[in-house]
This record gives sequence, C-alpha cells and structure tokens, in this order.
Amino acid sequence: MQRKVFFTPGPAHLYPTFEKHLQTALDEQIGSISHRSKQFKAIYQYTVEQLRTLLAIPPQSAILFTGSATEIWERVLQSCVEKESFHLVNGAFSKRFYEFAAELGKKAIKQEAPFGQGFNTGQIHIPHSAELVCLTHNETSSGVSMPVEAMHQLKKDNPDTLFVVDIVSSAPYPALDYSLIDSSFFSVQKGFGMPAGLGVWIVNEKCLQKAESLKAKGLQIGTYHSLPSLWSKYTAYETPATPNVLSIYLLGKIAEDMNREGIASIRKQTEEKAALLYSFLEKSKLASVAVQNPQHRSQTVVVADVKQSSAEYLQDIAKTGNVVGSGYGSYKDKQIRIANFPANTTAQVEALIQVMQQLEA
Repeated sequence: MQRKVFFTPGPAHLYPTFEKHLQTALDEQIGSISHRSKQFKAIYQYTVEQLRTLLAIPPQSAILFTGSATEIWERVLQSCVEKESFHLVNGAFSKRFYEFAAELGKKAIKQEAPFGQGFNTGQIHIPHSAELVCLTHNETSSGVSMPVEAMHQLKKDNPDTLFVVDIVSSAPYPALDYSLIDSSFFSVQKGFGMPAGLGVWIVNEKCLQKAESLKAKGLQIGTYHSLPSLWSKYTAYETPATPNVLSIYLLGKIAEDMNREGIASIRKQTEEKAALLYSFLEKSKLASVAVQNPQHRSQTVVVADVKQSSAEYLQDIAKTGNVVGSGYGSYKDKQIRIANFPANTTAQVEALIQVMQQLEA
C-alpha cells in the first residue's frame, strides 16, 4: 500500500524518526512504567532539557504537560486572570481562546481583525486594566501569523502585563524571547510530528505568583491541575496525575533529533519551503494566496483560496498519495490549508507543487 504524505495542519505527517523511537519505547515497555518511578522522572527531565535547548527556554520557566493545548487555554486563564483578559482575534482558534475567558466568567476584551488579516502593532490598543494579553502567533484556521518582533514590542510597551502566546501550529519555528513572553503553549500533533494527546505549557514564575495570589484571595484557579499543583510536581519532574508517559518520551526523542539538526536549520528550511508554496500559488490558475499581506503570511500553515470546489481539488490531489487540509469552518469548501511542518521535507513539498501544477495543465 502506498504511504501517504500528509500536509494537514494537525494531526499532521509523522516525524521521520517517530516510528524508530516508538519501536524503542515498545521494546523498553515505556507505556507501562509508573509516573512515580525514577525512570519516568528521568524521561521528564530529559524532555525538558531537550525542549529548553530547542526553544531557548530559560531555567526560570517551567515546562509542564497537560492533555492538550485546549486545556491550557483554561489553565492559563484561571491562573493569570482575576477580572480581565485581552485577546487579539483573527480566526477560529483565537476567537475560541477569547470565548473560553468569557465562559470562565472573566471580562474578556477583544480586538478583532477580519478573517485572513493580521494586526499592525501601532493599531493595537491594550487596556491598562488587562491582566493577561492573549496572542496567537499562528492562526491555524486562516493562515495568518503575527510577527514575533511585533509580539515582543507589545510586551515592551506593556511590561507589567502578563503575555501568553499560542504557538500550537507554529512551534518550534517561532523564536520567542522568554525574557519578555511570560507563557506559551503548543500540542505535539502539528510541528512535532506526533499523534495527538499531549499539551506543553511553558510558563514563568510571574504567572505562578499571580496564580498563588488569586488562590490566596479564595478564588478558584482549578483543582488537581492548577498551575501551583503542576509546578509543585514539576520541581521533582513529576505530574499530579498519570500523564501521557509515552508521548513525553517520544517528544524528548524528537526534540533531540531537532537539536541535532539545529533550530536555525529547521527555521531556514521552513521559510524556504513556504517560499516555494507561496511562489507557486501566486502564479496558479486554480488557487491563490489567501493572506494578502506578505508580512502576515504563516510560514507553517499556507492557506489558499480555490476557484473550484475545494473537495474536488483535494480529491484530485489525494489520488497521488498527498493529503492536504480543507479550509476551516465556513471556508471549508472555499480554501485549502497546506501544513509546512518540519516532518515535511523539501522534496515532498516540491512533489506536491508538481502535482498541483499538473492539475492545472
């Protein structure tokens, strides 16, 4: 049977070394070890060390594990917001983050851009009353990305406000400065080329202090997986409840592989592959780049408007063994989304472009 190449924005194509590491984990029975054992603590520590190196995370920040990135929306809002959060919304996922805050009873303030558009830094107005600014580096639904420099500048302009960045569909690509950004989070089924089931929360001591101050006031900040609880266990490389031990192990191994290649190389390759895709779309007869402003175009999720039914277009592509994502929500039949994660090689991207060129012949 022909093996498919997935260009879907999550779950995505598995990292090339995933199967090898999975086989080793099965041979060593990693899935059966106790999360209170020395062996698990060593795995947790190893994975933390590899992620710290890969993403330039300072030792003062904790690296915590949850069931998903969606869970972290709730955790960070409970931990860091007593009354008010501020959200930049320009797609389905940044909007859902905003809605979580409202559902948790917070005063959620949003500044919204039309679907497919980003934000210019000078036009963003963060209220002084906001305790937490919630940014989405890469909006998976629309293919819009916020420049890292813009996020850093916003923090410099609002130094006393906590900042959290959703890097779910862009990690490990963005080079965040964690001396500025207080927290970020991602899940493993996109840029790290793993099956779903693990969220990774990077969070600093300022966020912990905020959570503890809210708890001292008698406010509800969560229970077993509250930030203080997660952090307390993290100091001994443990978790409050039984985690996804297998995925934590695999994440550490894949992060090590990425470190061996070098994050600079991964970022360069990501940009080169994105340039190939955007260059093709700018000349295509059947599709066009959805995000008009080049500065706001994602490097990891390339979104295109299609002139025919996207379902038909994707079916034609799928006949060649390539699986591309459909548009999101109401754009399902109007757009396609092409994932450009580290697991997708330049050769695979070039082959996909050749397939799409042949469809236009």
